[in-house]
Amino acid sequence: MATLPISLDRGAAGPLYRQIVARLRTAILAGTLPAGSRLPSSRGLASQLGIARGTADAAYAVLAGEGVLLAQGSAGTVVSPHFAAPWVAAKARASAVARPGAHLPLRVPALRMGLPALDAFPRKLWSRLAAREIRRTGPDELAYPDPAGHRPLREAISAYLGISRGITVDPEQVWVTGGFQGALSLIASVVLRPGDAAWVEDPGYPPARDALVAARARLVPVPVDRHGMKVDAAIARAPKAHLALLTPTHQSPLGVTLSLERRLSLLAWAAKSNAWVLEDDYDSEFRYMGHPLPALKSLDHADRVLFAGSFSKVLFPGLRIGYLVVPEPLTEDIARASRLVQLGQSGLEQRVVASFMAEGHFARHLRRMRSLYAARRAPRGIG
Repeated sequence: MATLPISLDRGAAGPLYRQIVARLRTAILAGTLPAGSRLPSSRGLASQLGIARGTADAAYAVLAGEGVLLAQGSAGTVVSPHFAAPWVAAKARASAVARPGAHLPLRVPALRMGLPALDAFPRKLWSRLAAREIRRTGPDELAYPDPAGHRPLREAISAYLGISRGITVDPEQVWVTGGFQGALSLIASVVLRPGDAAWVEDPGYPPARDALVAARARLVPVPVDRHGMKVDAAIARAPKAHLALLTPTHQSPLGVTLSLERRLSLLAWAAKSNAWVLEDDYDSEFRYMGHPLPALKSLDHADRVLFAGSFSKVLFPGLRIGYLVVPEPLTEDIARASRLVQLGQSGLEQRVVASFMAEGHFARHLRRMRSLYAARRAPRGIG
């Protein structure tokens, strides 16, 4: 396709890539760009619109993360053949019902960023562990759960992080949360006051931005390039920010890694400014290019980094369990807030996860998923 039916309003507020995302999404949902349509390269789009190539790359990355666009290597970028607007799909289903003998599709494929292979999850093993934990349930397990989390699970997470991410942490500094959003809400209630500045990646993870807006923080969008968040630009824009939220290992949605130079610069700023850094380590378990990278937290000698992880990507999102590693200076404040904000997660699910980890099933599951995902990536020519 030579050109795209979009134009930009350069006088509007906000970055240009967001306008491109909105225009393309509208065109695709309206059917102007049907499934399978080939889009111009990012270089071609940049030339057509008179913008920087990085702006075009960012727009394509956001839509690819939503499952709307599909990168096909040398063949270019196309509208995903599996994508259809909800009302288009509904019309097709209604038409099929009206035709005698027509067969309805069983389901529309789930195209969602970060959704694990639920069909490969060991459901029988999980059910067996859950049944065992139910049989073991006693009066203590029926009481209110510890707001910080099930102690054996916190110990298992602490041991896992020491081995896999190079983070040496006492289980007393590990909190079990309601996924990443639960961790972020807990942190915001402790370290942010209305009007406090918070650095966020641009582009970044929209639900995280929404949570900070709900906390009445003043968002400071920081551009991202091939080396990750531009820390120097962030310092120039808001040197007295109270929080920096980023995905340093695998930036969401662009997939780049924060360089060592910028990591050290970020940590130096946090130490000097008494600011906090929230490291969202949402999918570090799955890396297919280069060597595994140490967590930003492992370089944190001033104890200014809060490290958040989740089981949503490695087990299943319906579990709604994540974890937060809290710097020692914040443990008392987080403990106080956790009793008010989250009141603890379901004890049964925590006990099942703890057993899953302690008995070696978690490590085996990760190995299987890494092999499976690597194989699924290969035919598409990614990496």
